[in-house]
Amino acid sequence: MEKDFLSTANDIMVAAQLAAALEVSGTPKPGNVHRDADFIDTRFEHYLAGSVAIGPSIMEVALRGINTGLDRIDIKDIGIGNYIKEAVHKVRSWHKGGNTHLGIVMLFVPLAASAGLAFTRFGRIEPNGWRSMLLKIMKATTYQDAIHVCDAIIESGTAALGRLKARTVPDLLSHDLKDRMMEHGLNLYQLMKVSSKWDNVAKELTNGMKISFDLGYRTLMNVYEKMGDINIATVHTFLTILTKHPDTFIARKVGLKQTEGIVRAVKIGLIEAKKVSRRAERVLKLGGMTSEAGRRALNRFDRDLRDSGSRLNPGTTADITASSLMIAILCGMRP
Repeated sequence: MEKDFLSTANDIMVAAQLAAALEVSGTPKPGNVHRDADFIDTRFEHYLAGSVAIGPSIMEVALRGINTGLDRIDIKDIGIGNYIKEAVHKVRSWHKGGNTHLGIVMLFVPLAASAGLAFTRFGRIEPNGWRSMLLKIMKATTYQDAIHVCDAIIESGTAALGRLKARTVPDLLSHDLKDRMMEHGLNLYQLMKVSSKWDNVAKELTNGMKISFDLGYRTLMNVYEKMGDINIATVHTFLTILTKHPDTFIARKVGLKQTEGIVRAVKIGLIEAKKVSRRAERVLKLGGMTSEAGRRALNRFDRDLRDSGSRLNPGTTADITASSLMIAILCGMRP
């Protein structure tokens, strides 16, 4: 029995590593690093290194989820925040390409813990039970989890943080961040609930990963079953998510050029982000990677976004594409 649980935790780890590698390999995902395109300071190989480096933390938190299902530890003691922080640190220690996997880690760690818990509770990993365990784990997080995630965000050196003016939620860049987190007793779920107003990764963590499960996973499986090509499935999933959900990373980066307040910045930046989404929709209507006209439009789209440097990089869309891949792999999909 213990061997079965260890094997499951190992499978969850491999699924996460494979999902991260497949996501960055999706070519051409417009505006992202992929096999044919790098950024100045961040290369395709950095993403591959990070995809491998997240493995140990994913396996450990999957085992914590399993042990929660076996009533060996309490659900509030899983330590989601600690494992997010640990994974971010390990990624940065294995390459020199900066912040490559923060968003992915923030999605993968809760997915891994809840997959482990779902396996012990239901005997298998399937979307409905998995999502219910995911929400249960997120709602049971503590203020220590929230502090660890804030540390991870700061350590990652991520751009486009902005400033938040709120009485109950501290600004990430404030000197008394940890004291205020403890004072208000905010857990990770509550912190993500506030952040969900301007960040779709945070929104995923408070709504049972609605985009990942309901749109990303289903699109991925439909395209893969039809085309038999994981690269086409990955790129089309990315384009579909981008079409329906304007990228909040783009919105933040664009808006913060005009104001440091994060809420207002995203409102400003969404104008540009929605233009990018409409362009993605036009590419899909032309057939995307399945037609000559679609491929031409897709390559132009990629070049145009890349001409902005990394300003119009749909990074949040890439993160949610990765979580969609992890779900598909753990539900049986194989490339």
